[in-house]
Amino acid sequence: MLGNISEIIDNYVYINLSIDITQQPNLVNLHVVFDDGKKKVVGEIANTNKEKMTVIIVGEIKDGSFIPGANSKPSFKSVPRLIKADELAILLGDQTTKHGQTNFGTSNVYEGYKINVSINDFFNSHFSILGNSGAGKSCTVASLLQKLFTSSPTPPKNAGLFFFDAYGEYTNAFGKIHERNPVLNYKSYTTNTDTPECEILQIPIWLLDVDDLALLLDVNTPSQLPIIEKTLKLVPVLTGDGENVIKKKNDIIARAVQDILLSGNDSTKIRDQVIGVLTKFNTPSLNLNSQIVQPGYTRTFKQCLFVDKTGKMQEMELVVEFIRGYIMDEQIDLKPEDINPYYTLTDLELAMDFALISEGILKSDKVFDYANVISVRLHTLASGENAVYFSYPKYVTRDQYLEDLVTNKQTGGRCQIVNFNINYIDDRLAKVITKILSRMLFKKASTIKPRGSRAFHIIIEEAHRYVQHDGDVELLGYNIFERIAKEGRKYGMFLAMITQRPSELSDTCVSQCANFVILRTMHPVDLEYIRTMVPNVSNEIVLQLKNLKPGNCIAFGSAFKVPTQLYVDLPNPRPLSNNVDLENVWYNDIKETTVGGATAGFGVDVSGQKFAQPTVQLTNPAAPKTSPSVQPQAAPQVNTFIQQNTQNLLDD
Repeated sequence: MLGNISEIIDNYVYINLSIDITQQPNLVNLHVVFDDGKKKVVGEIANTNKEKMTVIIVGEIKDGSFIPGANSKPSFKSVPRLIKADELAILLGDQTTKHGQTNFGTSNVYEGYKINVSINDFFNSHFSILGNSGAGKSCTVASLLQKLFTSSPTPPKNAGLFFFDAYGEYTNAFGKIHERNPVLNYKSYTTNTDTPECEILQIPIWLLDVDDLALLLDVNTPSQLPIIEKTLKLVPVLTGDGENVIKKKNDIIARAVQDILLSGNDSTKIRDQVIGVLTKFNTPSLNLNSQIVQPGYTRTFKQCLFVDKTGKMQEMELVVEFIRGYIMDEQIDLKPEDINPYYTLTDLELAMDFALISEGILKSDKVFDYANVISVRLHTLASGENAVYFSYPKYVTRDQYLEDLVTNKQTGGRCQIVNFNINYIDDRLAKVITKILSRMLFKKASTIKPRGSRAFHIIIEEAHRYVQHDGDVELLGYNIFERIAKEGRKYGMFLAMITQRPSELSDTCVSQCANFVILRTMHPVDLEYIRTMVPNVSNEIVLQLKNLKPGNCIAFGSAFKVPTQLYVDLPNPRPLSNNVDLENVWYNDIKETTVGGATAGFGVDVSGQKFAQPTVQLTNPAAPKTSPSVQPQAAPQVNTFIQQNTQNLLDD
């Protein structure tokens, strides 16, 4: 018995202590049970002095289960005591990692107590991992996922985790997972085109629809979307070569040329525009060299565009009549085999140029102003260094492409973890690629029958760069990450956000997260955001977040019955997220090797000996050596009384 209840205010219970607290271990953050013989109310010790203790109510133990919340208050006749071992198991879970569970780490409050979490309770919902730079986010993520595949008796062989790796950190942590268990496979894609260490990330341009291209071309007004729609309708026709396709092409070209001929502009401008169109867009039967036969002579189409000294096109009527001969009164229904589903960025650029002509860009300066900008952006993409990311060597459907993404070509097995290293492209393109692939996976998940028979997890490092409330809603009517957050769960599509700036995330996405793992957070704006946006966060927890050691966190949500302080074990191997070791960088001679803009290779110490950062294999269970830089530390030595059988408060 700790003492007697002196006061109950809101969720706080104040106890006058009857024990000599100086003879006890640290009691702060331990759990207290208020037992009156009929009801067991559970609280957490917030603070204490030698005479008084403050306890926050967190829930109630009833019929062998824990009910969270502060609705139930203890009576003044209740006996306040520290929680017993069997009651602690109800709050924090059993010590044996069973099938369907994964180990998260070790309690910071109860020494040596393992925190095992239900896979359904944690991974069957959206979640966030938050914390300042250097707090241990990357190691925490790597450790949690390594344990997901190793701590359970049966590995999740049908998992589908898609990493968007902002710094290329995680290959070191997961690259050897197949050696640990042949059932498991890992695959990595890179955006480093200079010295690619693995397969270059490439997305077939024909799999992009209107919304994808609008994001890729940085469209800023809905009035530009019809141009993209027309472009996508034209490109498979303009790249085809069947008989019906040629007729369709002739019809499209003829209608555009007719609009120019009848535009009312001066003859010289009309001639130049028609020549420009037919130089770029033509068929074997309709081009500048097409024969126009008249009684007694034959001329080419280009010759009939002659403008005389008076500035008139004498053969205007003849040219118009010739062009109208290619315009069809009835539309031709093209069969799938008539059109070409495979096309390139260059083909798409050509189709957009033609779509702009069809939209009247040659007749209206206003149309030119708002429409030509996306044509310029597409040309910049098609002719620039980023074109490689939207080139693909062969035609594949969306399903075939996604299946290829998750197939390890070396082992032939299905990959449980697919990593996209987006470190070598600018933030705007990285954001667009992340959205395109996420949307592609969402469309796949939403069409699988039976619904929810497969699961996809989108894990985004530095999520504040990508998961924002941007202009997508105004342009497209939705933001793909917000749609996944709101609708993805029923399709088996889940979003995981890793960030150091939670206040910059989309509020909608954060509000849909059911679980949070929060490491040290210092910025007052972020702390206030966590306090207001994250459910079940008390002021006491917010204060604790400022003082957490690297690798220590507070986890709460649907997977945790109470907010749980724990230490996440170091991953083995670790991701490449170490801080710079200034002792070596500043004082040793360094021999650099530049790889795709990053520096790697061997250094030489003062004795002339080569040194390199060791790579720890996943098959080696030995813990890696700790870097001199700031890294997660060993679990602190805390209260040990829970395991003791000698005189302690549990006996009361």
